[in-house]
Amino acid sequence: MFENNKILILGLARSGFQAAKVLIKRGNDVYLNDAASEEKMNQEQVKELRELGVNLIFGSHPDDLIDDSFDYLIKNPGVPIDHKYVLRCRELNIPVINEVEMAYRLLPDDVDIIGITGTNGKTTTTTITYEIMKKAYGDKVHLAGNIGYPLSSILDDVKSGDIIVMECSCQQGENFIDFHPHVGVCTNFSEAHIDFMKTYEHYKETKSRMFYKQDDNDIAIMNYSNNDVMNELSGIKSIKKYFSSNEVVDGCCLDGDYISYYGDRIININDIKIKGMHNVENCMAAIMAVKEYDVSNEIIADVISNFRGVEHRLEYVDTINGVEYYNDTEATNIKCCQIALSSFNKPIILFLGGLERGQNFNELNDYLTNVKAIIAIGQCRDRVGEFGKERNIPTYIYEHLADGFDKAVEISEDGDVVLLSPASASWDQYKECEIRGAEFKNKVNNLKAL
Repeated sequence: MFENNKILILGLARSGFQAAKVLIKRGNDVYLNDAASEEKMNQEQVKELRELGVNLIFGSHPDDLIDDSFDYLIKNPGVPIDHKYVLRCRELNIPVINEVEMAYRLLPDDVDIIGITGTNGKTTTTTITYEIMKKAYGDKVHLAGNIGYPLSSILDDVKSGDIIVMECSCQQGENFIDFHPHVGVCTNFSEAHIDFMKTYEHYKETKSRMFYKQDDNDIAIMNYSNNDVMNELSGIKSIKKYFSSNEVVDGCCLDGDYISYYGDRIININDIKIKGMHNVENCMAAIMAVKEYDVSNEIIADVISNFRGVEHRLEYVDTINGVEYYNDTEATNIKCCQIALSSFNKPIILFLGGLERGQNFNELNDYLTNVKAIIAIGQCRDRVGEFGKERNIPTYIYEHLADGFDKAVEISEDGDVVLLSPASASWDQYKECEIRGAEFKNKVNNLKAL
């Protein structure tokens, strides 16, 4: 499969780079197109692909590039779903897939995949699941997917009988055809990425596609208390199993202060270092997944009790002069910010704002009890300023995070939390939200050095 074809890869980035390397080595005639100029590309990647014989087209999307001579279009997940090449391929009946779907078709038949999706918590759940499985099964366990490791990048390392733990995004799901995990996990659904997916219904459908090809030999692990998850996945053929942090279910739920797995107490929630009931749910989802592989309670409890969180997701940075600093730059939507605000019972100085997407900040109203001040930043800072003013919360408006940070330090007191949870994407000022988070952490570290 994928040999001696003519294939266009749309978008470089990590997944396009890895896909091109796999395909060119299989004797394909590979074209890679990215609208960004060559000067803005990773030069080491460009050099390697050019030496391998990949046809590189940078700087635009030429109208005459696509014709019926192509066998596949492999779309980078970040490329819009209505891109002109995607629409043209549909007219020409050229299959549009992505790097995950391509790599999946090249895996040994007996490789198991644990696929984890959802609106919030999927990276944390994926990481916990991987760490537990790695401790239990060692080198036969691999990490891949939206967490930063394209599936095609590990193809040479995966052997018969291995297990892959994967984070799956809605953008990847858009072009799933055959891909499905043996064990699928859905953490929750709430509105997100509507600017990309166009409607919430389409967003939920793309998130769910990895379950559609499952059969009655596969497992679907679902958040019982999330109505959208339960409704969207009601018709799937796989065996359904459940977790819930606020209801008693036949699966994972709370038994007093313990997470219980079918009545068996696994870990006291007070031993979980990452804050918030949402992280208790993430642990439940991971427990449900790894128990399909008979991992012991001892290994599960050991990994979870020592897990300190994923970088940029409600990440504890430091405590300075009695003030705790948390980096939640990955909170690029309102729901994530709600979760972060619910995790603290201390006065909060909140960094809020970023790319203007028409966010409805009023959806934060019920979560502002502990917010003592707002630092409004980014493109939508003036609208955030009005939001804070209308709620009688002291609000300070700055274009840049760095300037706002100085104000946060000035007004903070012993016992406060300074929280970057902006409920906004970062693309107004940063290439990716991790850069925003790194800047916040650097400011904290520099403060500590004073």
